[in-house]
Amino acid sequence: MIDVFQSLARRGLFLLDPEAAHGLSIKGLKTGLVPACAAPADPRLAQTVAGLAFANPIGLAAGYDKNADVPEALLRLGFGFTEIGTVTPKPQAGNDKPRIFRLVEDQAVINRLGFNNEGHQAALQRLKACDRKAMIGVNIGANKDSADRIADYVTGIRMFYGVARYFTANISSPNTPGLRDLQARESLAALLAAVLAARDDEAKKAGSRVPVFLKIAPDLTEEGMDDIASVALAHHLDGLIVSNTTLSRDGLKDQRQAKESGGLSGKPLFEKSTIVLAKMRKRVGPDLPIIGVGGVSSAETAAEKIRAGANLVQLYSCMVYEGPLLPGKIVRGLSALCDREALTSISDIRGSRTDYWASKDART
Repeated sequence: MIDVFQSLARRGLFLLDPEAAHGLSIKGLKTGLVPACAAPADPRLAQTVAGLAFANPIGLAAGYDKNADVPEALLRLGFGFTEIGTVTPKPQAGNDKPRIFRLVEDQAVINRLGFNNEGHQAALQRLKACDRKAMIGVNIGANKDSADRIADYVTGIRMFYGVARYFTANISSPNTPGLRDLQARESLAALLAAVLAARDDEAKKAGSRVPVFLKIAPDLTEEGMDDIASVALAHHLDGLIVSNTTLSRDGLKDQRQAKESGGLSGKPLFEKSTIVLAKMRKRVGPDLPIIGVGGVSSAETAAEKIRAGANLVQLYSCMVYEGPLLPGKIVRGLSALCDREALTSISDIRGSRTDYWASKDART
């Protein structure tokens, strides 16, 4: 009956403009119209990553809850963690509408939102009202018109230090002109030096250390991956998030919507993002945490991210098509996988297919 209700609700939402439907779903979570549906706790799914204890490895990626409107409600859907943002120091409207497009045949989404958000202060006030033990990460970015983008990231670290369980520096959105340039070796080294120095300074004041992750694009060359791995290891970064949306349109059925500019996410991103994940795992070694993102729509695709080398997994766009029950289904599916394979921990499968995925070409 719940699945029937969800199917009808999805059909209704698909009659709306995608951005309007997104806003309605936020309201549903705020009012409790979308009920809690977490899976039973399973100690085999619990993971400790970058010093943080996660109840399960499935998280919601940044982009859905940009302004920290409903992080605790999202955790009640079954996620082991959620990530708000991307937030920028000043509020900004983002790019012109329409800027979100559903590719239903492909179960994909193209967006060119452009870091639309209400700014640091609005998100901070909402996060201050949340349970400090809730596993909520903060995804920070730079304003489009910023004269000093690195300074914007530093401001984000300092602003949210008291409320973030972890930080993600998002330098990989394709929708802010020039942002991906920060992935280049020298620019990235400057960014990480400044961001991690700010984190270390705040850690001394607070008496606790908050991890910093870096979110990278899937559209990297082999040389680009080499550079990111080298800089991340040299600066003792806490982890990577692989990956953001792609500019590729390879293999899409909906060629009309495929012509829209912006980043593509959803099922078509799974293979490309998993290849880059495995290639980065080979480069950084077994110890640096990696969160795998891109095309996760089931327990099996989540498990495959882990087999490719991920410690944790995030999803977002596939919820557009699968609905709010998806995180609970994935968590239950991972428990069933542990049963079938007699695993003491889901981490037992980590890296078992890194070589397989890393041998593939991410450009195809």
